[in-house]
Amino acid sequence: MAESNAELSGQISPLTGLSVAIVAVSTSAILVRWSEAPSIVAAFYRVVLTTSLLAPLAFARHRNPFASFQRSHLLGATLAGLALSVHFAAWFESLAWTSVAASVTIVQSQPLLVAVGAALLLDERVTGGTVVGILVAIVGIAIMSVPDLLGGTTVEADPTYGNGLALLGAVAAAAYVLAGRSIRQRVALLPYVLVVYAVCSIGLLAVVAVQGAALSGYPPREWLLFLGMAVGPGVFGHTVLNWALAHVESSVVSVSLLAEPIGASVLALVLLAEVPDTVTIVGGVVVLTGISLTARARPNGDDL
Repeated sequence: MAESNAELSGQISPLTGLSVAIVAVSTSAILVRWSEAPSIVAAFYRVVLTTSLLAPLAFARHRNPFASFQRSHLLGATLAGLALSVHFAAWFESLAWTSVAASVTIVQSQPLLVAVGAALLLDERVTGGTVVGILVAIVGIAIMSVPDLLGGTTVEADPTYGNGLALLGAVAAAAYVLAGRSIRQRVALLPYVLVVYAVCSIGLLAVVAVQGAALSGYPPREWLLFLGMAVGPGVFGHTVLNWALAHVESSVVSVSLLAEPIGASVLALVLLAEVPDTVTIVGGVVVLTGISLTARARPNGDDL
């Protein structure tokens, strides 16, 4: 079992891994913005292509990738995959019913849910400093959403329904992180993510079928964007986050994801010429402060 949790150990610190993962997932918004395909289709192909890229490596490194899987491990990985598919489907759909500000603020409440779940289900000690750091980071996300709210964004659909979907996305994201933390300490990275991503793909495919979205007929540019989503946010983003879950408390991994809007804003400035206003910059600083406080408050903070 030592080998299962030794991937990259001693080569990359958890802090470095988290930093790489946050930069990678921050590219997702840019790639989705560039894509003209339905968001659920983009999410589906992102996960399918990520699985396809990782499968050969998994079978090359492990003669039987699933040999160490016990029934409880398979159940946990399946639940994580279903949670990830619900997160993608609910959050993307929420943007069609409510404002971006409301959707992002609600879905990014997941660190609080992870902290509570980790304390109740995983016996992780959540310190007062951790709670303060999480709250500070969430306040920063809310500040970053102020320009959208003050702009009087008009939603023609149903804000209450959209906000409910965003909350469902937050709950699903928390379940995904908690399930990963529980299993990743006992199962190797690549076999674990293969199961998670395969289950997630099936879940997203079901949503695609319900929505009646087309899976074919897209130009080469779209397929390149799908591949980019798989390599960046998929392989170097969520997969590295799953690696970090074997070495870092779930509350730290969860709150680190709050840096994604900051990374996306920087990339939007460079690639889309979208200049962030002062309020957004201030909110970003607050988010980074909250993440720093959370990391420093870890019970085993020296290991990071």
